Amino acid sequence: MRYQLDLTLRQAEGALVRVLGTTERRGFSPLSVDGETQSDGDRWHLRMTVEGERAPESLQQQLSKLYDCLAVEVSPCR
Repeated sequence: MRYQLDLTLRQAEGALVRVLGTTERRGFSPLSVDGETQSDGDRWHLRMTVEGERAPESLQQQLSKLYDCLAVEVSPCR
């Protein structure tokens, strides 16, 4: 099943690598990644589409534990 992730990340070196690594370790495959700097300049808004057979709640919980991840929302793709 495919899911859309909306993340807010601190603008820190390696933040995207940590998010992608956690996503893959949780059994999800990243399909697309799109992001932009927010107006305050200290944060990124990241949209990522992933595919996997596991429950998305486990991914959401693990991503929210990352220091760089300030917010994460997961929703099924239509």
